[in-house]
Order: sequence, then C-alpha cells, then structure tokens
Amino acid sequence: MLVDLEYTSWQGAMARGWSRPDEHRELVQIGAVHLDAGKGFSEIAALDILVRPERNPVLSDYFVALTGITNERLAAGGTDLPTALGALVGFSDGAPCHSNGADGAVVAENCALLAIDNPLPETQWRDIAPALQDLLGRREVSSADIPALLGLPAPGPAHDALADARAIAAGLRHWRLRGVI
Repeated sequence: MLVDLEYTSWQGAMARGWSRPDEHRELVQIGAVHLDAGKGFSEIAALDILVRPERNPVLSDYFVALTGITNERLAAGGTDLPTALGALVGFSDGAPCHSNGADGAVVAENCALLAIDNPLPETQWRDIAPALQDLLGRREVSSADIPALLGLPAPGPAHDALADARAIAAGLRHWRLRGVI
C-alpha cells in the first residue's frame, strides 16, 4: 500500500522545519492506494480522506494555493484525526504503509500533538524515498514529479495526497514493465 499525506504549511515552513510557535504539520489529507504487485502494480483500491486540523483549523493561503484544498471544502468534507486514522487502519488491513518520506513520523507527531494513541505503529511504515531516489538517479524527489521524470502523464494535481500516491504507483508500474523492479 502506498500512502501520501498533505499537512498544514505556510510560506517558508518547510525550510524552517515547522519551527515557529504553533507551526505544526497537522494532517489535512490522507491518500492511499492498494496495488496488486502480481499484476504489474495495478491499483485495486483507493482511499482519500480530508482531515480537519485542530491547532490550526484555518488553512493558510499558501497551503490552499499549493494543494487546492480550500477551507470550504475542508469544512464540508473533513473529519477528525482519530476517525481519519481509523479509516486508514481499516484500509491498510495490516499491510505496510509505503511512503516517499517519513510520513509515519508525521502521523506520530499528529497523535502526540492531540494526545491520542497512534493506531499505526512505526513498524508498519516504510520510507521508500531512498529507493525512489536511486531509481530516478536524483535526490529530493517529490512524489508528484515522478511521472514527469519518467515521461508519463500525471495522475492528478501535485500536492493532492491521492494523486501523489498514484504518482508513485505510476513509477512502480513503469519500472516493473521495464524489468527494473
């Protein structure tokens, strides 16, 4: 299973390591896809959840411009963190959560921030960024960039968690077809 997260951000937050007071990486969107490795990494199921942040409930203009997720969309379709994580646990059905980066650490941060139990143990998470970087021959690869780097169409807009999970899947399918993986 591939998982991608979108979380609150502000101009310069990433460079600062979200170090300003009240600058937390609160989950806003969880996207995940189950793939069938035996069938060329074809997608067999998808999950897309909007999460209402509690500490910073109003999304920054920077975040809205980056992701396309608006405050109105979040108010209409968002859920709380425990419900969202419960849905991800159910969707995963115990399968490892592969992500392009330390998304498991972001989930753990969110659980600690809200003083709730983390239903996804660190042992369930796999950071596949180093493998993706090796396959692409470059460092610091955004999930959304993978299709373009391989000459493939984008499966959706960049910084949409489900589209970014599907972008990683597109890369895996590409490499499988060429016998690389």
